[in-house]
Amino acid sequence: MAHRDVVDVDEDFYLALFVPDLPPENSSIPFSLVHATQFFEFVQSIADAATEGSVVRMAPVLFQPVAGDDVAQVVGRTAVRSPLNGRVEVAGPEQYRMDEFFRTVLADQHPREVVTDEHARYFGTELSERSLVPLGEAILGETRYAEWHGHPRGYPVSRSVS
Repeated sequence: MAHRDVVDVDEDFYLALFVPDLPPENSSIPFSLVHATQFFEFVQSIADAATEGSVVRMAPVLFQPVAGDDVAQVVGRTAVRSPLNGRVEVAGPEQYRMDEFFRTVLADQHPREVVTDEHARYFGTELSERSLVPLGEAILGETRYAEWHGHPRGYPVSRSVS
């Protein structure tokens, strides 16, 4: 069984979201978990969730977003291999400070002020410095945010012949 999850952002908060899907660690059913950092595809919704009026409040914590295509490749490779009975973590190739990342990204897209706030909440949770980055080894995606243009890569798709 392959499973996609977010990296260890406040375990209690996110475990409540995914517990029904997670096989127990001591299960006799073989499994592999793929934990990923935040997707590039969700950058806008992360900014929107942190916006009050025209101000975006972001914590000065580490942030290492990854392209959904890069995660999909890891999920695919993991799904066809022998079960890990554990997890693998996936993150983007570059690490940023979250407030600085959004200040740069939003300056190019929207006229919103990004304010650094140590107590800014991320979907209801106050973050620590390393909450949004892998805690140990991780597979790093190949796509850099500056090179990502919001479009999935052009993968060949097989189609059925009628």
